[in-house]
Amino acid sequence: MMSGLAGPLSSNSADAPARGRTGWVLVALLCLSIFLVDTLSPLDMAIAVLYVVVVLLSAGLFGRTGLLVVAGACVMLTMLSFVIMHATDYNISSTMRCFVSVAAITVTTFLSLRNQQATGALREQAALLDLSQDAIFVRNLADTIVYWNHGAERLYGWTRAEALGQQAGALLKTVFPSPRADIMGILLKTGQWEGEIVQTTRDGRKLVCTSRWSLQRDPRGRPMGTMETNHDITERQKAEQELNQVRSDLAHVTRVSTMGELTASIAHEVNQPLAAVVTNGEACLRWLRRPVADLGEAEASVTRMIANARRASEVVERLRAFARRGEPLRDALDSAELVEDCVLLLERELSNHRVRLELALAPDLPRIEGDRIQLQQVLINLVLNAIQAMDEVPEGQRVLTIRNALETPTWSMDGTAELTISVRDTGPGIAPDVFASLFSPFVSTKQDGMGLGLSVSRSIAQAHGGRIDATPHPEGGMCFTLTMPLASTPPSSSTRDTRP
Repeated sequence: MMSGLAGPLSSNSADAPARGRTGWVLVALLCLSIFLVDTLSPLDMAIAVLYVVVVLLSAGLFGRTGLLVVAGACVMLTMLSFVIMHATDYNISSTMRCFVSVAAITVTTFLSLRNQQATGALREQAALLDLSQDAIFVRNLADTIVYWNHGAERLYGWTRAEALGQQAGALLKTVFPSPRADIMGILLKTGQWEGEIVQTTRDGRKLVCTSRWSLQRDPRGRPMGTMETNHDITERQKAEQELNQVRSDLAHVTRVSTMGELTASIAHEVNQPLAAVVTNGEACLRWLRRPVADLGEAEASVTRMIANARRASEVVERLRAFARRGEPLRDALDSAELVEDCVLLLERELSNHRVRLELALAPDLPRIEGDRIQLQQVLINLVLNAIQAMDEVPEGQRVLTIRNALETPTWSMDGTAELTISVRDTGPGIAPDVFASLFSPFVSTKQDGMGLGLSVSRSIAQAHGGRIDATPHPEGGMCFTLTMPLASTPPSSSTRDTRP
């Protein structure tokens, strides 16, 4: 653990020379005192063993060289005292006492040097942790902070001296993404945990942090403490939210622009069922005005009126949903149903441009997860571009093919499948100089195009965890493929958009 380093690392290096001078004076006085007692005292005991205290004191005051100097001096003083006291009355007992004292000094010096080396290594590691921009602190099993780096001081506002000994959870008011007991269970089981937490700084600011925990164990495998590394992502999260809002606003603008291009199709889709309502209403009146009213035919006309009115209502509701500004809703969606909804809005465009539509839709493929309106926007943009791209092609050769499929990418390591929706046209293709920047904003092959459709479509696909690829087809034309990950949750009872 790094608790032992908190004091030395936080001391002021400017006071080191003064402490060094004081240390040498203290060590010299102790050595002199022990030497005088050992030399002049009539006590028949190994008083020189007290030099061990001097060595231990020196280990905390001096470096390796200083410690060796002090230890050497202690050995020399022990030998000098032995010579002075026993030069004329040499005996085995006094020799053994001298040997024991020298051995004690030597062993203590050796152990002190090893301890200095280990402490120095820990200090270097702690110094490296202080270089980190992240907040790093260590807490024991009681959640008490025992180490607190400079990054933690900068992020939270408490100094090392103020934080040490505090309860981490209480000090930082940590809010966890799940019960703390569950997190500790994962930590004890795997030795690691990572997630997003909310913490409070000294001045009351709320921080969102990516937190990584590492469990420390003793040689017997028992938990000792936890090192926590926290990286502040508050500003990044705020920027992502602002970016999502801009993306949503831009998507709304392009949807409204697309609706402007589809004015004729929209009018046709609404007028067709309304005209049918009028026709069936007139027929119903004729059946009822006969000398003998034909109630069966009148009822059939009314039934057809209701069906066409509902169709008009559904068209209007689809258009309202498509043009609506709102928060994205994620749901499990059927890809075939998604394509069919888009085709209904584009039937008039297909007819006006004399394009033959070929659908190859598998009905029972796994569902994808996303916002129905946004994904409809992507598909409508791809289909509308494909229709308009074939204007220069002879009418009989204008074919639009839409298919869905379940595919496993060749680069997938775990064999995870993805769902693809491809839109292929038989147009002249795209020039190489335009192809490289096809998805860039404000790049368009249309004379009056804004150049936002494909850019926004790719942004929507990426926000859903998918992608859009464009490839020239070997037989001519272009093929745009929307690739989406499969839904991780089962579909709800209704996947239709129900936003008010």
